[in-house]
Amino acid sequence: MRGYRDRGERFQKQRRLQALQARLAVVERRIAEGRPSVVVGGRRLAKLRYHLAEAHLTAEGWRERWDAVRLFLTADGESGAPHGNYTITVDPSDGSVTIVLPEPLRHLANAPRGRYRLACTVTFHHRRPQWLDRACAHQSVRYDVVRDPVRGRWYLDASWSAAQTVLPSPQEIRAAGGRMIGVDLNVDRLAACVLDAHGNPVGEPITVPLELTGPAPRRDGRLRAAVASLIKIARMHGCAGIVVENLGFSDARQTGRETMGRGRRGKAFRRTVAGIPTARFRERLRGMACHQGLVVVAVDPAYTSRWGAQHWQAPLDDQAKTTVTGHHAAAVVIGRRGLGQRIRRRPGVTAPDQRIGQRRAAGQTASVPRPCGTTSPPRTTRMPHQGGKTCRSRSDQLVLFPAPRTVRGAPGTRHLPPGPECADVANAGQQH
Repeated sequence: MRGYRDRGERFQKQRRLQALQARLAVVERRIAEGRPSVVVGGRRLAKLRYHLAEAHLTAEGWRERWDAVRLFLTADGESGAPHGNYTITVDPSDGSVTIVLPEPLRHLANAPRGRYRLACTVTFHHRRPQWLDRACAHQSVRYDVVRDPVRGRWYLDASWSAAQTVLPSPQEIRAAGGRMIGVDLNVDRLAACVLDAHGNPVGEPITVPLELTGPAPRRDGRLRAAVASLIKIARMHGCAGIVVENLGFSDARQTGRETMGRGRRGKAFRRTVAGIPTARFRERLRGMACHQGLVVVAVDPAYTSRWGAQHWQAPLDDQAKTTVTGHHAAAVVIGRRGLGQRIRRRPGVTAPDQRIGQRRAAGQTASVPRPCGTTSPPRTTRMPHQGGKTCRSRSDQLVLFPAPRTVRGAPGTRHLPPGPECADVANAGQQH
């Protein structure tokens, strides 16, 4: 088989495939029998019982963690119930918590209607104003009572569903005159450029550093920081959305050498592709931008770098004071594609001159062609000129049989046959 270095690598691949197929068959059989493997408390913690020395735990410590994970109390909220939840109620005024007891435990109630009031109070620090708005309006709020065995404390978590807002489409943003920011994702940076409703670059190109080295938690934190900086820049420039490429290298990574090249260049390209966090960046950007009210538009990534370098890198170099790379030009192409604009620039682009700075900028949308059947009719004899010229020339008048010319000389007047008013260049040297 092509694509493998030697027979040993091929054997390892085949053995791994057979192991995965066997595991898949076992899972499908359990699902078909209705006996899925589910462990309350987590299978990882259950298997940790047999590796206490490696986890630096004792049997008592593991048992405490196991009981804490399996011991919880959850109550979904109801709209219209007192403070959003009837089973577990938290009073916004003083933070007191009351829980409805089941029927066998009603004799332990210390509050009216079979409820038990806790001796302690709770306080929410994260998103407290939002929780107060929902609790005071009697909207549904879910509460979870959990225990932390490490700190030896009980915690009360509140959660609710966020309101689903209908974000505008790219066509509505363009019609409203909103701005968009195009982003080109690379291995070590995010190249961005702000565009107006007509697809013209606004301001200087933007570069957000992206360093994805180290363990997974560190890489994820740096990616979140880069996305947060990008959203902050978009809000600062008044952008209504962010345009990114719809990249996906999952198929290419599975095929490997067959589609991504061989040799030293192919190996370098595969390493570059493996370092681009396409799926993780898209998910982080979608989630974080939704909370900020920004639209995320994914466009086709075809020829963005090539057409950006061909049509937009030179104009950006002329008007920008910072260093402009091909990634910034690709960001312009990505943003224009998200706005529905054409990629190539029109001929006759105005220069960055002070006198013409207020005129239409580079790369506007092409003019809409005239509909079929609305072209001007052909001109015939004795038809007046339909143009808007200030001074019409004699060549604009179509005459089939012009009148003879009159030449006045000293002896008298004579008539010449009709002919051209200007001498032909080819007959300029002949004598008549």
